[in-house]
Amino acid sequence: MHTKTEGIILKYILIVLLSVHLFAVDAVLKIEKDVEQRSRIALVDGSSVVNPKFFSILLSDFKISGHFLADSTKYKGEIGSNLMDPALKSKEYIVKYALNQSSGSKLSIRLLKASTGSEIFQKNYSIPSKSKIPFLAHKAVSDINNALNYTDISWLNRYVVFSRYTASRKSEIVLADYTFNYTKVIIRGGLNLFPKWADEKQKSFYYTSYASLYPTLYKINIYSGVKKKIVSSEGMLVCTDVSNNGTKLLLTMAPNGQPDIYEFNVASNVKKRVTKFNGIDVSGKYNHSENAVLFVSNRLGYANIFKKPIDGTAISQVVHHGRNNNACDTHGDKLVYSSRESTKSFGNNKFNLYLASSNGLGTRPLTTTGTNQFPRFSTDGSVVLFIKHSDYGSSIGYTNLQSHQSLLFPLGVKKIQSLDW
Repeated sequence: MHTKTEGIILKYILIVLLSVHLFAVDAVLKIEKDVEQRSRIALVDGSSVVNPKFFSILLSDFKISGHFLADSTKYKGEIGSNLMDPALKSKEYIVKYALNQSSGSKLSIRLLKASTGSEIFQKNYSIPSKSKIPFLAHKAVSDINNALNYTDISWLNRYVVFSRYTASRKSEIVLADYTFNYTKVIIRGGLNLFPKWADEKQKSFYYTSYASLYPTLYKINIYSGVKKKIVSSEGMLVCTDVSNNGTKLLLTMAPNGQPDIYEFNVASNVKKRVTKFNGIDVSGKYNHSENAVLFVSNRLGYANIFKKPIDGTAISQVVHHGRNNNACDTHGDKLVYSSRESTKSFGNNKFNLYLASSNGLGTRPLTTTGTNQFPRFSTDGSVVLFIKHSDYGSSIGYTNLQSHQSLLFPLGVKKIQSLDW
């Protein structure tokens, strides 16, 4: 890679802070919602061989849904029996389940009314891979949630795609479930960065490869492995957003040395320059009508969030809080961004996440401690994913915007470069 390209990439990575150290395994939970607004539920394990990890995943799913107050006690009992332990009569619902991993992974699950023992929902699930049991838990919980007519939580079933460094100028792109208990490497070898989902159904994603003379954007199907070259550019190239119908992309490109936002038509291969600034314009995100773009720029002398019509010239400052707001995501008329709130010369600076409307009004904090980065909305806009650094390590976090519940999963010890949900 040319020195010029490396310098531009470094500048971009610094402004959006896409470098994170992560450490490994179970979940830490923070509960903030009034318990009276949630249904009390208990889990009864009828498996012949107990799997503590599976119980923890089920528990986490129920808690972050925002609809349940889940008992953390692990009860044992026959899945086929409708008899209720007297200790469970105070609950509203009982979930009985049996996990069998003797050949692949199979799950039987029943939802019972605690007061009567009557069955509300029953289903059997199976999946060939034992490594994918987290998805059995997520699907079962989202189905139970739907059976009770609560607001949809199918975001539980989605993949997270992320890039992590493995060595100097080497990386790999990985799929994970939202808890990171399941991971699978999709691309390894060379320097492959900035994965971005290409479609709502998560069949393909875009990523930037630095294997050639110029950075090149590819699209890869995660099931067939078929890869297609989209566009190349001197300097740098990052896909930061995809239109709802998948026909247009927002790209950060720097063919002339300074990064700007471009809109790229996938069918015609025609790109249109959206911003023109002798500085840094990066991380473009569509607004809800997709006729304007929100982006990070240093045009005030520090990183902040701005808005510009795609076909117009007027530029407006969106965020008036903080003096270093260097990462953002949008959903509908909602905006989430990361704001630096300390100025340490050495060590980690404090960054908190804030939720606002896309016009910058109604700002409220989502985090108050640690260094919080990479904010990403769920597909329904109800939950925000983020990375948290603290004195206890680094974790992937989730905040339910309705229930104000938060969930943290400490992760593995490799440096995350970027991620998408």
